[in-house]
Amino acid sequence: MREVLEDLLAAHRSGEPVAMATVVRTWKSAPRPAGAAMLVTSAQEAVGSVSGGCVEGALFDLGVELLADGQPRYETYGISDDEAFGVGLTCGGIIEIFAERVDRHTWPELEAVAASIQAEEPVAVATIVRAPEDVFDRVGKHLVVRPHGTEGTLGTARLDDTVREDALGLLAAGTTGFLHYGAEGERLGEGLDVFVASYAPPAQMFVFGAIDFSASLVRVGKILGYRVTVCDARPIFATKKRFPEADEVVVDWPHRWLEKQHVDQRTVIAVLTHDPKFDVPALKVALASKAGYVGAMGSRRTHEDRLERLREAGVNEEELKRLHSPIGLDLGARTPEETAVSIAAEIVQARWGGTGRHLTDTDGPIHPGAPR
Repeated sequence: MREVLEDLLAAHRSGEPVAMATVVRTWKSAPRPAGAAMLVTSAQEAVGSVSGGCVEGALFDLGVELLADGQPRYETYGISDDEAFGVGLTCGGIIEIFAERVDRHTWPELEAVAASIQAEEPVAVATIVRAPEDVFDRVGKHLVVRPHGTEGTLGTARLDDTVREDALGLLAAGTTGFLHYGAEGERLGEGLDVFVASYAPPAQMFVFGAIDFSASLVRVGKILGYRVTVCDARPIFATKKRFPEADEVVVDWPHRWLEKQHVDQRTVIAVLTHDPKFDVPALKVALASKAGYVGAMGSRRTHEDRLERLREAGVNEEELKRLHSPIGLDLGARTPEETAVSIAAEIVQARWGGTGRHLTDTDGPIHPGAPR
């Protein structure tokens, strides 16, 4: 929706309805990703693209019909269609499209969503795109999800609570998703399909220290949805060849590089160098930042020595309380891969406030704030 937002807002503010077709799922070599959108205005103008030209003609006709009757549609386009070269994808991919009428009545929260997107504030929009016949009137309903609240409803409080928790996970990772539920939000149910569009850049993970443990943490960080940067002042070790899965490999002193970066509450900083000349300056900057997680590798003896050095460098006790050191949860990890899982588990715990205990030893909702 981001690429058509300006036109969508202009129509919304003028009181004119538009038909919006959004890619919600793709397979194989689909030309546009989930979230790509196309508008058909009341003046019968097409804005945006969902396939690079393959199915836009069919969607234009669909949009004109939708503006007339207001009924949302769910359509699938692929090379196997009978009219492949007329309305199918010649690239061989498959896309699923949800088309809806957008106006002040169907989506009153649009202005607030647009304001958040333009301000680069994290926000997600959950939309029911398919539903069983007995609750079909819920199709097209929206729930706006923010880190600290929601707007709108998908039909029931339980469904809103369940979708909110799942959408927050997608939003934290900066990813878009297609979710399935029962009519009341049962995670093991079926029939209700919800598309969640996240409008936030991926959270950042900064890994300081170009060592073998860092390579494993990079892989796990990517699985969690982070944009991962490895930084080390030693050019012989900080190479793209050694860290092919990292989004960026930087040769610089960690503290000097970190001072120039945008750090927010979703940022993860892992200091794995366990060398005081790198650790202390980097941690001093990290602990004074807004980073949601700051961890440092090392033994307990290294940790005690590091604390003293940080105090001598001017780091106060409140800042020191933010430091996860020795880094990771107690899983008994030994290998770089196991250690990366241990660190990732602590990052997830810090993000969502889990206890770190065995779930078999707890009761109540598994996800804080979620229904039982």
